[in-house]
Amino acid sequence: MLCVFFALIGAASNATGTVLQRKAAISVPAKDALRPRLLKDLARQPVWLLGICGVVGAALFQALALVTGPLALAQPVFILELPFALLIALPVLHRTLPRTGWIAVGCMVAGLVLALAAAAPDGGRPQASMARWIPAVVLCVAATALTVGAARRRPSGAARAALLGSAAAVSNALTAALMKSAANTFSDDGFGAFLAAWQTYGFALCGVTAVFLLENALQAGSIAASQPALTLGDATVSLLLGVLVYAEHIRTGWWVLPELVGVALITLGTLRLSRAPLTGELGS
Repeated sequence: MLCVFFALIGAASNATGTVLQRKAAISVPAKDALRPRLLKDLARQPVWLLGICGVVGAALFQALALVTGPLALAQPVFILELPFALLIALPVLHRTLPRTGWIAVGCMVAGLVLALAAAAPDGGRPQASMARWIPAVVLCVAATALTVGAARRRPSGAARAALLGSAAAVSNALTAALMKSAANTFSDDGFGAFLAAWQTYGFALCGVTAVFLLENALQAGSIAASQPALTLGDATVSLLLGVLVYAEHIRTGWWVLPELVGVALITLGTLRLSRAPLTGELGS
């Protein structure tokens, strides 16, 4: 329960950061896309700095969630970032969410509860061997590079935003996997061991990469274009990394049926909610 609690707070904090970062990103010239100058331009805006504070807070709560529970349980809870983002924006923009939007939120919540209850992620190791880390890191880096390469060949718009959102999702998932190892090292062996662990520098590098890709996704197109790929991709890759790297367990057999129903509800709710009128205002 602590794992889910910390993950929920982390999702809300990340949602706040995403909304504020999008507000800043839309004012950056398109010519700065996929260049280090993008972050320099954004850093001059107070609203972006507030957004980064939200991201930092999310990272802290994410670390707590990963220490108290399996990766395959903690990361999927971040699916709720999108409905949190809209609910946070309601009072800010003085808008109301239409009935279809509330139905979509209900689908996402119900789907997440159903999928996690059916899968019941548990077990796993606090650390993983290099034999497990090397293929996982290579595959994630390759997937990110290929997706970014495909995005570079497309002009600004929904397709580019979706591709960069997918790349950010893979980077987020790898960041979480590395963070779990580093956080467990800190919890078990102290700060010195934390600084000596390669996973500490790995998750820092992956985290910066994920933020950079997210900024470019938000700059390339609306939240409606990037968020579904980011939300669903992060949860899917995190689940795979939890099973393949940390040897976490999820239920199979007939449990796969309610798990798939839950995933279908999450997907439906995410797609509908990402196209809600309020989401369009956040992305404009």
